[in-house]
Amino acid sequence: MLELRPEEKDDWWEVEALYDLCFAPGREALSSYRLRDGIEPVSGLSLVARDSDGILGGAIRFWPVLVGGARVLLLGPVAVHPTRQGEGLGGSLIRDSLYRAAQSGWERVMLVGDAPYYGRFGFGRLDGVEMPPPTNPERVLGHALVPGAWAGVSGKVTRYA
Repeated sequence: MLELRPEEKDDWWEVEALYDLCFAPGREALSSYRLRDGIEPVSGLSLVARDSDGILGGAIRFWPVLVGGARVLLLGPVAVHPTRQGEGLGGSLIRDSLYRAAQSGWERVMLVGDAPYYGRFGFGRLDGVEMPPPTNPERVLGHALVPGAWAGVSGKVTRYA
């Protein structure tokens, strides 16, 4: 049984090591990392999953960004340790964190990812939302935590200052 809990400061480097294990070298060169540089993940929404021995099985982070001046959560990365993949842990991290985001008053979430995977959690393509290049517009996805939250929201994704 895994426990999902908010990421704490002492989890940071272990989570970073998990991301290094799960993603290709150079992950920090992606455009989404430029939006995160120097900004702390959103407290209480960035989660870790640990087993009863305290071993990290997965993690998810969220970052504040702006889209055309509107406040938005940027989801990512989400990763599951290779030994825990196929157990539904990634889905649990996503569902639990989206619930927490809605309860915390956030209205909308976006990410850069695969539509077939994230579609099952309510994400769909965002037309008119421009991630910094190089980002494939087909992979820019959004989810409304409040009905209609994406209506009228468009423009460049920028750092939340």
